[in-house]
Amino acid sequence: MKIVIINYGAGNIQSIKFAVQRLGHEAILSNDPAEIKAADKVIFPGVGEASSAMKMLKETGLDEVIPQLKQPVLGICLGMQLMCNSSEEGNTKGLRIFDVDVHRFENNVKVPQIGWNQIADLKSDLFTGIKENEFIYLVHSYYAPLCKNTVATTQYGLKYATALQKDNFYGTQFHPEKSSKAGTQILKNFLEI
Repeated sequence: MKIVIINYGAGNIQSIKFAVQRLGHEAILSNDPAEIKAADKVIFPGVGEASSAMKMLKETGLDEVIPQLKQPVLGICLGMQLMCNSSEEGNTKGLRIFDVDVHRFENNVKVPQIGWNQIADLKSDLFTGIKENEFIYLVHSYYAPLCKNTVATTQYGLKYATALQKDNFYGTQFHPEKSSKAGTQILKNFLEI
């Protein structure tokens, strides 16, 4: 199985690569459109700021490539947010895969949300073997509101979409590679889709 982690200058790619290795697979880091299109599975990570990340995607033409992919694609954290219509962070236009706009958390909660929280309302093959209210690890200041693509929710000042799915595209606001046993299972499920 050929697994490509999109390497476009946004952080956390090594920890994802190690998590995939722990599951017995090798992943390659690439920003080459041909290599990404030829992969069996694509992981689209992201730690950083939306507008500069989108700028890096445009410079390599990946803003055109990613929405056209036919194989399973997993967006993680900022990767998931960039798959949405837009983000308030840097007033950024997204890849328009998920039909929702990303907003900043309001002042009634500590921003960013850092640490462990629970996922509920699980509705995807991504969550096979995962219990309702399982703990996952998050670090973010922006969130996707509930929408028709929501396949898991988390409560933090309000209930929001902590995972999205549309066709072959999956997104998690949380970091599966940092979410202990549950995260490992979710990554394993993605690789088995």
